[in-house]
Amino acid sequence: MAKARAIIKRLKAVKNIRKITRTMELIATARFKKAMDRAAEAKAYTEKIAEIVGDLAAADLSFSHPLLERRDSEERVLVLVLTSNRGLCGGYNSAVLRQAGQRLRELDRDRRNVNLEVSGKRGLAYFKFEGKPVDRAFTHFEDKPTFEEVDELASRFAELYTSGVVDRIEVVYTQFQSISRQNAVRETLLPFENLTAGTDDSAASHSVDYEFLPSAEAILEEIVPAAFKAKLFKCFLDAAVSEQIARMVAMKGATENADEMIGSLSTRYNRARQSQITSELSEIIGGAAALE
Repeated sequence: MAKARAIIKRLKAVKNIRKITRTMELIATARFKKAMDRAAEAKAYTEKIAEIVGDLAAADLSFSHPLLERRDSEERVLVLVLTSNRGLCGGYNSAVLRQAGQRLRELDRDRRNVNLEVSGKRGLAYFKFEGKPVDRAFTHFEDKPTFEEVDELASRFAELYTSGVVDRIEVVYTQFQSISRQNAVRETLLPFENLTAGTDDSAASHSVDYEFLPSAEAILEEIVPAAFKAKLFKCFLDAAVSEQIARMVAMKGATENADEMIGSLSTRYNRARQSQITSELSEIIGGAAALE
């Protein structure tokens, strides 16, 4: 009887856990759909603005923008790491932190001055455990990062770069490619290099005659910072989508494991109960036979 009661107690606990994981899976699925819609909208914008910048590049302009200029010596590097505030999302955070740790070790070996900025409580906890000082911490970027929040961060990055405080700015995050594929990557934010990303190479390969109003310099002054901010915003959106996918997959796997465990415990309980009933029947029959 004690064995059957223990199985029942464990069975109830597993069923309660399954309810939690199933609920978290449904929540992550709903958040993922919303985040993916926002990422898709941002992708269309970033591709269009890259197309415009590509056309400007094809115009063979004789001037540049401070955000495009590469430094001869990159002694001061700022690294931004995007992680989540919450756990239970599989290997999402570990993949990003592995990539970030590898890059930081490379910079240390090259004796570079590193400014580390981290978004997400999981990343902050990791670097605290590793004893790595964090210059700036962000915990307000949830699964719905706004452009206004990212714009403030991007404006500060642009100011740091143009003033010469840092020579290079990199970001480590999880890039969303498809529902079945997300990769932890490291990308260079500044100097802004991939201006012609998303444009047609054949279209960018020939010179185009443009008439600029009010001037080509004024247009470039507006379009380059806008393209940089759009790129950084897309990094945050990709990270948000990838986090929800990872949590959705992790909770789905946990729910399926709970289902298997419930089935196994139910079988064990039925067998224990059957054995108990058989034992009780045997005792009853034995007692009746002793009375005859």
